[in-house]
Amino acid sequence: MSAPIRASTPQSGKMKKDASFLGKLRGTLVRRKKSREVTELQEEGKNAINATPQPPSTDLLPGDTLLEENAERTMLDPVSRENPGFRELQRALIDWINSELQEERIIVKDLEEDLYDGQVLQKLFEKLSGQKLHVAEVTQSEIGQKQKLQMVLEALNELLRPQGWAIEWSVDSIHSKNLLAIVCLLVSLATHFQAATRLPERVCVQVVVMKKRDGVLQTSQVTKELTTTTEIMMGRFERDAFDTLLDHAPDKLNVVKKSLITFVNKHLNKLNLEVTELESQFADGVYLVLLMGLLEDYFVPLYHFFLTPETFEQKVHNVSFAFELMQDRGLKKPKARPEDVVNLNLKATLRVLYNLFSNYKNPE
Repeated sequence: MSAPIRASTPQSGKMKKDASFLGKLRGTLVRRKKSREVTELQEEGKNAINATPQPPSTDLLPGDTLLEENAERTMLDPVSRENPGFRELQRALIDWINSELQEERIIVKDLEEDLYDGQVLQKLFEKLSGQKLHVAEVTQSEIGQKQKLQMVLEALNELLRPQGWAIEWSVDSIHSKNLLAIVCLLVSLATHFQAATRLPERVCVQVVVMKKRDGVLQTSQVTKELTTTTEIMMGRFERDAFDTLLDHAPDKLNVVKKSLITFVNKHLNKLNLEVTELESQFADGVYLVLLMGLLEDYFVPLYHFFLTPETFEQKVHNVSFAFELMQDRGLKKPKARPEDVVNLNLKATLRVLYNLFSNYKNPE
């Protein structure tokens, strides 16, 4: 017996009609989507043709590209921010500023964030030059900060320009936290005022130069040397006896080294320690810290320094801490940088030890 044939119901007719309607709607949406994709693709191609190419390695911020016609601006290539030499230069400048402004209870941690408003630069100028600037001590408004910064930079420029320094900074660049401009200013000041610190040598960075010509932003990259050699930069820094000994009298240098070794061993032997190589055995700062404790007859708590330093940073910490102990005793801050001692720089180590020898050679 054959199965009964079911008659078409209103429900099934409605489903067919709905399916037909959805099919047409889907086709319409697909055509619109394809049309929109074509339009977007054409627009993207047009933009790509009209766009001004930018250096692929440079991440420009929107504010950096707002230039007037024929204006020019320079900024640090973001890649150079991670340059080890540049980072070391920033640390040296920060340490120098904090040392100079210690009595003002000013502590700089970040050059961009702490110097842009002119407050620290004012105090630094007054400390270095001995001149008092009659400006508002603290101002929060942008206009007030720029007015103060203008007066501070004018005073600094009056000192530096006659000596042949290129003025590579402005109120706008400093206030906008342009790190390149801030570092250039500080290097000029440190060199001009014979800072009691040694800046890292041959520090170079990549600089992005932006110009606007005929409404088009043009960019290029150049290499800028921020520091040269210590002799050239600080040729204003006097050459000392150790420079002369190393250059012209190596035989006499050996006599000085033997005297210093005898001096340090006289004290370190109390801890059953002995030095045979000055530059290598003082490089991690441990013997230098212990020596200061012995010279001043006090125990240095072990939690203040790394007894077995492994990293470069830990060694720099130790040498820096030893320098602090020297300054607490009333000795002048060594001109050598902690990094130089850690890097086995013989002249730097000799300068530090000779400073101690000069102050402690006579028994009490």
